[in-house]
Amino acid sequence: MTLILASQSAARRAMLSDAGVPHDAMAPGVDEDAAKQALRAEGNDARRMADALAELKALKLSRRFPEALVLGCDQTLAAVDGAMFDKPETRDEAAAQLRALRGTTHRLISAAVICLGGEPIWRHVDVAKLAMRDFSDGWLETYLDAEWPAIAGCVGGYRLEGLGAQLFARIDGSYFTVLGLPLLPLLDYLRVRGVLGS
Repeated sequence: MTLILASQSAARRAMLSDAGVPHDAMAPGVDEDAAKQALRAEGNDARRMADALAELKALKLSRRFPEALVLGCDQTLAAVDGAMFDKPETRDEAAAQLRALRGTTHRLISAAVICLGGEPIWRHVDVAKLAMRDFSDGWLETYLDAEWPAIAGCVGGYRLEGLGAQLFARIDGSYFTVLGLPLLPLLDYLRVRGVLGS
């Protein structure tokens, strides 16, 4: 059975490929900004928003490819005060996000939903807690010089698989969840479905 990743995320494609998961990847064609606005207006928290966006992406492609397993994913970031952060669009926005997170612990919520025949058949939401160290403004500028614009597509303004690792004092949770995909539960499900050997 074919697995389609409803995403163009390089990190998610790499995780699946590195884990030996055969898949195709394509953009789901979802207006994420409009969906986020609607979900926020309904009062959804970060966990529910990640789950709903992952489902929306999977459903969109599943209707076009009803015989395939379609994997939708999303990740949200919730600060200690409950504020949610989006991907920074400018270097100044990335700096502001990182300053707001500096010296605090935040949560990354990664959701994955698989649809078949236009219906969700599996889902998993995982949470990682990240304690960001109290870095200096000078270090932040050096970091942004090295990482911008690569981090523009990264919620929170960092990539843990790069220089962003230096932002943190402690991480509780799965590395894969931090990268944006609850990979181990997904692999278990793909074995149950026969996509992967058991």
